[in-house]
Amino acid sequence: MANNKNNVVELEDAVVKFVGDSGDGMQLIGTLFSDTAAIEGNDLATFPDYPAEIRAPHNTIAGVSGFQVHIGKEKVNTSGDLCDVLVAMNPASLKSNLKWAKLGATIIVDNDIFDEKAIEKAGYKTNPLSDGSLNGYNVISAPITTLTKEGLKPLNVDIKTAEKSKNMFALGIVYYLFNRDLESTFKYLEIKFKKKPLLVEVNKITVKEGFNYAETVEAIKSTFVVPAAKLEKGRYRNITGNVAVAWGLLAAAEKSKRPLFLGSYPITPATEILMELSKWKSLGAKVFQAEDEIAGICSAIGASFAGSMACTTTSGPGLSLKSEAIGLAVITELPLVIVNVQRGGPSTGLPTKSEQSDLMQALYGRNGEAPVIIIAASTPANCFFYAYEAAKLSMEHMTPVILLTEGCLGLGSELLKIPKVADLPSITPPIAKANDANYKPYNRDENLVRSWAVPGTEGLRHRIGGLEKENGIGNVSMDPMNHQIMTDLRAAKVEKVADFIPLQEIIGEKEGDLLVVGWGSTHGAIYDAVNAMQKQGLKVSQTHFNYIMPFPKNTAEIFKGFKKILVCELNSGQMVNYLRMKFPQYQYMQYNKVQGLPFVVSELTQKFNQILKEV
Repeated sequence: MANNKNNVVELEDAVVKFVGDSGDGMQLIGTLFSDTAAIEGNDLATFPDYPAEIRAPHNTIAGVSGFQVHIGKEKVNTSGDLCDVLVAMNPASLKSNLKWAKLGATIIVDNDIFDEKAIEKAGYKTNPLSDGSLNGYNVISAPITTLTKEGLKPLNVDIKTAEKSKNMFALGIVYYLFNRDLESTFKYLEIKFKKKPLLVEVNKITVKEGFNYAETVEAIKSTFVVPAAKLEKGRYRNITGNVAVAWGLLAAAEKSKRPLFLGSYPITPATEILMELSKWKSLGAKVFQAEDEIAGICSAIGASFAGSMACTTTSGPGLSLKSEAIGLAVITELPLVIVNVQRGGPSTGLPTKSEQSDLMQALYGRNGEAPVIIIAASTPANCFFYAYEAAKLSMEHMTPVILLTEGCLGLGSELLKIPKVADLPSITPPIAKANDANYKPYNRDENLVRSWAVPGTEGLRHRIGGLEKENGIGNVSMDPMNHQIMTDLRAAKVEKVADFIPLQEIIGEKEGDLLVVGWGSTHGAIYDAVNAMQKQGLKVSQTHFNYIMPFPKNTAEIFKGFKKILVCELNSGQMVNYLRMKFPQYQYMQYNKVQGLPFVVSELTQKFNQILKEV
């Protein structure tokens, strides 16, 4: 559709945030705007923010649902600090999110909802649309609900359906603001509601009505365009971290020629991995939704014993429940991928909020000496590659791997350049050969890895289990010296993985005043803050850990080149304390945030500048 306003402003990037009541469809229109940006060539990153309460009261701050989208013509590393456009569908969403809007930002509100009752419920004493509190912003106050109902009168839809469609009207205004084409959204609606043609028509009409209404609004003096990013040639899609994990596991199963089995229990925010894999029976994926976390992981261990590439998925408290079974996988030395999409804790904590809460649990949350490989993804897109890597390391080294992602990665999205499976690294599980006269369950190769004897293979009958095993032979053994040997071997096998992972990299100079250390999802915010300071000529560098147990072999070498080392993480200091244990020869500073929210670039920059003044 044509945009008839002449004043078009080109932007390097833009941040748009959609917020409203949990029933207002903010996740849907945020996703639609993201997909449209991806189709038109922008790089992007998203951050969905769900209410943690179940059925929070209507029009309350506790019930606000949000979806933030950062689009750009250059590489986008974060979902953005403050937004350029804020769509606030009710008073509560405006009150809770105004602090995230830049001064001068465009704010779109549905003034039909700003009645006395809703305003009071949100905690306002006066109407923010008329009391002058929004004078520093460009406010588009539209009767969105009324106009939506009027636009749908020809279709004779019921009032409830019409009111539910108001989010699409707001989306139409945003499409106009950013000169977006409507066709990709129309195609999405046709697919999503193909069995409900009336709903397709309802949503199409409402988006058009919002788009056309925006053309008449005097407050819109100009519109914006964010040019397409210069991306490498290839096939891309906007993908969430959870879907990327599922795809990475599917690719690993294909590459390893091992059937994929997922034994799991639904838990926020990891459930979408189970849901995605259940769609791919055509690729041989077997998905078992268990009655609880313990049944999920135990079924996966059984599938691993039977020769499958076995996986289980969970979040925080679910990992706690799986701890005994992880120990079983350790002592039997069976491959198993455990994906932990971290959330705020303790206990059930903050199910919909993101936090780096489980590093210490992943490292030490089991009885006895039970080391496992631990890696962490750092973007929604590289969840694909680290899921693939987790499967590769687990199968090739015959030991469990915990892959740590986070809620903001699992539910957030960015562009993934879809790789060809043929171009991915090979995966060669140590499958025992039939009728091997020398086969013993715990015989090891030069990397201390035992062979994987698939049941039913001729001549390889064997027994494994949770009791300590005799070295090599595999019989149950209570001998003290044998227990020492087996404990040391299992630990040494995991440490030897350092020979098979990449060396740790530094972004910036190898020596300087400040080294900023991060892991997991904090990469983008730290990178943008460090990059900005490097452009000012400051001696700041970044190193970011994806491999945590074991650490890359050159980790200590990296640390020695800097006067100050600052560890930034979204917890109370789990990584920094782990580093103090592993590399006590260095002094570490720490910067921590435990709010269920990611770092923003501005707060990191402020902290880095403060430290540099003390150097």
